[in-house]
Amino acid sequence: MSVLKFEEKVLSHSGLSENDRTWFPRWIRRYALAQRGGVDDDLSVNRHSVLSFSRTLLASGAPAWQRWQAVRAVECYRDLILARSEPDLSDVVLTLAQLGKRERNIELDAPPTEEELAKLRGKVNRNEPILIQRMRGDMRVLHYAMATERAYVRWVKRFSYHVGSQDLQSFGELDIGSFLTSLAVENKVAASTQSQAQSGLMFFYQCVLGKRLGVIISTRVRPSESIPVWFSRGEIERLLEQLVGVHRLMFLLIYGAGLRHKECRRLRIKDVCFDEGHIIVRDGKGNKDRITFLPEQAIPELRQQIEVAKRFHRLDVEEGFAQVYLPHALAKKYPNACQDAAWKWVFPSRQRNRDKRSGTVWRHHIAEEQFAVALKVALRHAKIDKNGVPHSLRHSFATHLVESGTDIQTVQKLMGHKDVETTMRYVHIRPTLGKTVKSPVDTLGDS
Repeated sequence: MSVLKFEEKVLSHSGLSENDRTWFPRWIRRYALAQRGGVDDDLSVNRHSVLSFSRTLLASGAPAWQRWQAVRAVECYRDLILARSEPDLSDVVLTLAQLGKRERNIELDAPPTEEELAKLRGKVNRNEPILIQRMRGDMRVLHYAMATERAYVRWVKRFSYHVGSQDLQSFGELDIGSFLTSLAVENKVAASTQSQAQSGLMFFYQCVLGKRLGVIISTRVRPSESIPVWFSRGEIERLLEQLVGVHRLMFLLIYGAGLRHKECRRLRIKDVCFDEGHIIVRDGKGNKDRITFLPEQAIPELRQQIEVAKRFHRLDVEEGFAQVYLPHALAKKYPNACQDAAWKWVFPSRQRNRDKRSGTVWRHHIAEEQFAVALKVALRHAKIDKNGVPHSLRHSFATHLVESGTDIQTVQKLMGHKDVETTMRYVHIRPTLGKTVKSPVDTLGDS
């Protein structure tokens, strides 16, 4: 309960401004997401974790003045909860303060203006309940991912349906515990799903409503140790025969280069290097870049797809819709980058749409469901009775590389994993026991 303890101390701390007392607990909750222990245990504060946190905020579009405020919040947590003076973060705070002053042209101690906050909150659906609108706005100010925003809002709405009321301020720990128990007992959800529901409700009550929650008692789902799905080489060949066009190319890249489904959809033209024969993956999981190879079999179709993407780009520029999503810092540094086809998606959507947060009309990348549905159809036509998903191709990529003699460290780099143990969970080598040790039933009659 260290985060709750921090919130209590911050509220009573006379040396902090009203603005800091409001935002420091929110930034600490954002910081706690990156910690394995979560919000219940003491958070680890070291130079690496703080710099990584700041880089994550930068990648998600946080301006320097917000990163300055976030690092100061971690510094305050270190002083009040951990009762330490190490690590020294003064140089990080000073650097961000200088950047922030140049951005805002005012002293950073001044609270953010309504115009700044409105820009960060973006567009919200006015037909939704007021509390949901506030929740979306706060999550955007704290630079949560869009997928996280959708998931948290969905759980708050399900909780509202569970308790039979939209006035959620009158409910508390017992009601949340009852809801989480019903998810485990009646809905049979996975452990990760139940944890996500609890995180969404904790954010809503403690960050949006400012309500202090005690211990939540509920029936917990036991984490499963299931083996993920992967495909044999023969199954890969049969699947490839069933796919055409863009979906075939995405299959070649996900399986052939070990890309995540999201990384494939977010691939930009500038990150495909035909001469060197590799692909640069930007902002992968954990906001890490990496290099993986470009499959030779995919090159002809990839060149054609890039030409299609460039035609869409020229059309958008002519019709006045040249904008493309860029991380906040890059959008400021390169305001005319959208005029260059290099920054456009390799797999653009066929239609333009309005961004739900900024309200900008642009052509985004292909939707998540398209390739997933195409793969399901291909599995059915290829008569492969496996519950495969796009991520199964990444498991197959790692497995087949190791089977062909590639060392595990190389596979780890291509996959973009920090820990080799994570890579090992992707490798599913068939046991060789069949050659030396047989099942007892297969030895009946040998005597």
